[in-house]
Amino acid sequence: MAVDIPADVQERCKGLGHGVGYALKVLCIQLEENPLLGTPLEGPSLYTAQIDGETFEDCPELNVRYAYGPPLLAAGQVQIRSVEGTRSLVGESDEDGEDGEDGHEHAPDPRLEELGARQVARAWQGIESWLREHAPASYASLRAGASEDEIAAAEAALGVQVPAGLKALWRLRAGVHRVVGAGFLLENQALMTPDSVIAFHQQQMFSQQQGGNDEFTIWKPSWIPVCSFGVGDHTYGLYLDTETGQLCHWSRYAERWPEFESLTTYLEEMEDALAAPSLVTGAKPGLVNGALMWGPPNWPDPEAPWVPFTG
Repeated sequence: MAVDIPADVQERCKGLGHGVGYALKVLCIQLEENPLLGTPLEGPSLYTAQIDGETFEDCPELNVRYAYGPPLLAAGQVQIRSVEGTRSLVGESDEDGEDGEDGHEHAPDPRLEELGARQVARAWQGIESWLREHAPASYASLRAGASEDEIAAAEAALGVQVPAGLKALWRLRAGVHRVVGAGFLLENQALMTPDSVIAFHQQQMFSQQQGGNDEFTIWKPSWIPVCSFGVGDHTYGLYLDTETGQLCHWSRYAERWPEFESLTTYLEEMEDALAAPSLVTGAKPGLVNGALMWGPPNWPDPEAPWVPFTG
């Protein structure tokens, strides 16, 4: 059983480090022997495996996402879907957490940044294509993309460097309008506009200054909100931790925990769930008056019935 690595994935790996190709080859040999060695993801027949960068020369730590068997592939087949670097090779910190030799933090590796941006854009375009075809009300909620000046202004207002993946998403769509069908993301959340991101971030940082301390963290400067319970309701949502790359949950009760390895993982899992809804184990995609809604809903509306999408 050969493990398939698509050409676009191979191309992306070239920018991650000279040792990535060899490390991935070793993983493929392991997958040939045991395709179930990875950790199952929520999406159908999807798994993730880690590559320890210290094991291979010139190779960062990697998360490798792959598919095995039906419904995405034929029985017995394995395909690498994405390779995502979790730590830069250039200027990375020592094991004890100290900065590089110059005593300053190093900028993110542009190779990893570019890879993340391309992966986010590809996954989002797949989601948007699905909305255009199956959920016109949700598609109509999408705002136009943000300009480079608008993104730079948001970055300045936040006071933290916005990761390339989130910038790529904002370039495509700067959030959603406050209309029916806007909450189409996983858990029926809505993509926040850059303006709402800034306002909520500043509000949370003020709360941190007023009531937070070393033992009780309300918010950190490096946390950038991405999507929320509603367009105008920030009771809970997901924020991007720019220090770890993880997408994490927040609530108004100061609950914080990681939910997804990255923004890329989040969007790819949603895209895969739309592609094969019958095998989703959690909330499934459905339609209500032309809008995407994940359900079934806890409180069904008889005047607006939820219809599961079966593909």
